[in-house]
Amino acid sequence: MNSSSAPPLAPRTLAFQAEERNVFFHILTACNLACRHCYINPAQHGRATLPEATVAKWLALFTRPDRRANLILLGGEPTLHPGLPAIVKTARALGYQSVTVDTNGYLHHDFLSRITPEEAVLSFSLDGPSAEVNDPLRGPGVFAVCTAGLARAVTAGFEVSVIYTVSAANIEHLHRMPALLKSLGVQHFFIQVIGLRGHSAETGRAPLQVGHRQWLDTVPQVAREAARLGLHVIYPKVFLDPDEPFLCAGQAAENFFIFPNGRVYRCPLCEDYPLHALQIEAGRLTPRPGLTEQGLFTLSIPEGCVMNQLLQPGGIEYLPDGRPRHRISCCLLKQELNPPQPNPSHAA
Repeated sequence: MNSSSAPPLAPRTLAFQAEERNVFFHILTACNLACRHCYINPAQHGRATLPEATVAKWLALFTRPDRRANLILLGGEPTLHPGLPAIVKTARALGYQSVTVDTNGYLHHDFLSRITPEEAVLSFSLDGPSAEVNDPLRGPGVFAVCTAGLARAVTAGFEVSVIYTVSAANIEHLHRMPALLKSLGVQHFFIQVIGLRGHSAETGRAPLQVGHRQWLDTVPQVAREAARLGLHVIYPKVFLDPDEPFLCAGQAAENFFIFPNGRVYRCPLCEDYPLHALQIEAGRLTPRPGLTEQGLFTLSIPEGCVMNQLLQPGGIEYLPDGRPRHRISCCLLKQELNPPQPNPSHAA
């Protein structure tokens, strides 16, 4: 059976895992690029590069013997940190089951030669299938450097993924990505939705948000094509179906977003504001008093995600009677597509 006559692949919604921790750790905010949609906000996140010893102490705050912990190391650009290879090794020694490094592909400080494929997964940010699409968003020459770094990682045996942040500036080119990633040897494709944070939230910039209809007409179809080509695909749910319940990851899962100034958020949509639920002070993880994001997660509204409605209200359309046309899911709710398995009955 060829792909044109095969039944459509059905995505699986990934349920929140209460027994698992996902730790998103920004070890610095510095970057060698100035991406148009960068969410880092130095006024809120600071400009520090954490010393290697401090990173190790903070990593230990988020490990528990009864919890699986996954670590995602972020920046800015994390490979700008000269101690990143040692940080990866420390995380594995502390018991983090998986360590992922999100990178723009420049791989500073000879990073690839200082860790092994068994120690970390590498996730490359690429926002276009060509320099003509990617570079206006990420900077001149970035497409060539990123794809070259990615190819080096694949050749060295690393498990490699690509993150594509979908926006109004590049959604029309998303369909060209699966073939490119297949040719580069990428195993995982993460499609991300643009958030109104950092640069993309600044007034005076061209709007980057994608509407309801365009998202649903484009993203699921591209995800299916990528899976048919053999890629493992994850993309945000974004819009709930009418019969789907709304669930907030802040209540149902353990996700922590850590910044160098000690702020620890439970919801990434809040990161432009001092609403963080936790703070690292004097080496301890401490709940913050007063009104924080945690107190807002329990609110129930017809629009679904209360944080989206408060912080990114422009993405919701309404019916003439005032009801929302669709509900927004928690931004951490994902859908997954795995490559189709061969049918044993069709084997030669």
